[in-house]
Amino acid sequence: MPEQQNVEWKTSWRDEYLKWICGFANANGGKLYIGIDDSGNITGIENHKELLEQLPNKFRDILGVFAEINMQSDAGKQYLEIIVPRYDVPISVRGKYYVRTGSTLQEPKGPALNEFILKRTGKIWDDIPEPRASVDDIDEVTVRQFLKDARIAKRINIEDDISISALLEKLRLLEDGQMKRAAIILFGKDPGKFYPNMDVKIGKFGETDADLKFHEVVEGNLVRLKDRIGEILNTKFFRGVL
Repeated sequence: MPEQQNVEWKTSWRDEYLKWICGFANANGGKLYIGIDDSGNITGIENHKELLEQLPNKFRDILGVFAEINMQSDAGKQYLEIIVPRYDVPISVRGKYYVRTGSTLQEPKGPALNEFILKRTGKIWDDIPEPRASVDDIDEVTVRQFLKDARIAKRINIEDDISISALLEKLRLLEDGQMKRAAIILFGKDPGKFYPNMDVKIGKFGETDADLKFHEVVEGNLVRLKDRIGEILNTKFFRGVL
């Protein structure tokens, strides 16, 4: 059995190989063999009984995972087969995440790590709670405008005097008492305070993409942007266009 995306060989066990267990768990699962060299030759291990007792505890205590461990024998040489299942939650080794990609082990960082964790938790960016925000960061005028628009569109049935907290709860924009990012984006007094790139840029170009005649930057929550962008387009950009 050659090394491949879901198979790895090691001649002996080292605790650094916990990274490989983590990488398999964060990918599609896999098998780690202890007692086989890089050429696929069975070298065997002497401490297989010790490892059979120690490794399940390491996997449980350090990774929080269960992996099946089997002792195999060939020509009088013992080696271990560790079968790692895929986990749908992100698995880490002492706070670091690893993913098996092809025949390599990768450590996602920055935006890649954030994207990996979001996918593994089944969430999208705006569904994440924002611990820095409170109801005081919600603009009541915007909320009332939203309710007015909703009544006109007949999309939702909400009483006029509903409180902000009750509205957020009804719209599923709260989680364990914390507002989700979507609440800030929709109704926030100053979404840019939390997310600096929360703006819309509108530009008017000449004959080429490099010929920028003028542009506008519009900031605010989505409810405000909805009306503000239309106003700017009609008064500054579409004026004189047939």
